[in-house]
Amino acid sequence: QNYEIYVSDAGNFDKPPWQIVKFDQNGENPVVFIDDHLAWPQDIVFLEADNVVLISNLNTGQIAKFDATSGEYLGDFATGIGGPTRMKIGQDGLLYVLQWESNGPVLRYQLDGTFVDAFTDTGVNTSIGLDWDSDGNLYVSSYGTSTVHQFNSDGEHQGVFISANLQGPTNIWFGENGHLFVLNWSGTTIREFDAEGNFIGNFITGLGQPEGVAFLENGDILIGNGIDASVKQFDSAGNFVKDLVAPGSAGLLQPNAVVLRDVLPSTITEVSRAESFIAPTQGRQFFLEGKWQGQLDSIFVYSISGKRVFQTTSVEEMVWDAAGLSPGTYIVVGMTAGQQRLSQKIMVQD
Repeated sequence: QNYEIYVSDAGNFDKPPWQIVKFDQNGENPVVFIDDHLAWPQDIVFLEADNVVLISNLNTGQIAKFDATSGEYLGDFATGIGGPTRMKIGQDGLLYVLQWESNGPVLRYQLDGTFVDAFTDTGVNTSIGLDWDSDGNLYVSSYGTSTVHQFNSDGEHQGVFISANLQGPTNIWFGENGHLFVLNWSGTTIREFDAEGNFIGNFITGLGQPEGVAFLENGDILIGNGIDASVKQFDSAGNFVKDLVAPGSAGLLQPNAVVLRDVLPSTITEVSRAESFIAPTQGRQFFLEGKWQGQLDSIFVYSISGKRVFQTTSVEEMVWDAAGLSPGTYIVVGMTAGQQRLSQKIMVQD
């Protein structure tokens, strides 16, 4: 996997400096990717089909839109949000947005910025972490109340899932074992809970102000660590590996989001256009449209959250068999012989 690491820097929280910094996969060669139109940035979401990156800004109630290649500001994706924090694309292909202020509900948007609805029937105070379990239930952490709330797949509140053993939770994620892992910003740990919400123990210790999490293909975990302005790498069992991003690199002050983005081959020009070149648009097996057969040098497939799930340089009539992948929206990127990039959304479903 060839990727870059993007880190949101909350700086002095509600006061600048703020920045989005890009590192290579070794945590080196930092470049300031974005340093304008930021106001206490919270999260980073790439929309690969549009070559766009979204940044949530708590201070201004705005999600800003930037060119994913150059970092150039493109305008507002959404405004009028009560302090947007974490963002994540769900299996329905919609962007879920948490609100920090006034017990705001979880909001949903189409990926062009069109508002869909307030998904949850109740808000969660100072909400800042979200994930789904294998049954499609949504979980939202509350920093201010040190709790995690559960909602069913229709957005109906099912109660407080975790009410103890937390100190200012931020990011949350479900492991393959069905356990919930919670970053304890006001503590020094990442804590593990079973599928019923019972406290198992400390998964990782020795942290300070942890916020921001990403996962490598080998199962290793990257954690933003605010107390020393670093990004730390741990193996899948929670053992410390190294400081992947050294403390204070590129003037980093307060990492609060860590996102990986696949790097396309350097010979590919950054030209992207929406083009129907795959058929059908729904199913498990996908084929090249007739006029494109013999015209593409390579194919990449990304999940809606930007993770590469397939690639090939052997482009035949049948492009991709999606057996074994979760149903949902995926993005197919085709590279032409003229080194241009085509993109198309497809739906994997039975």
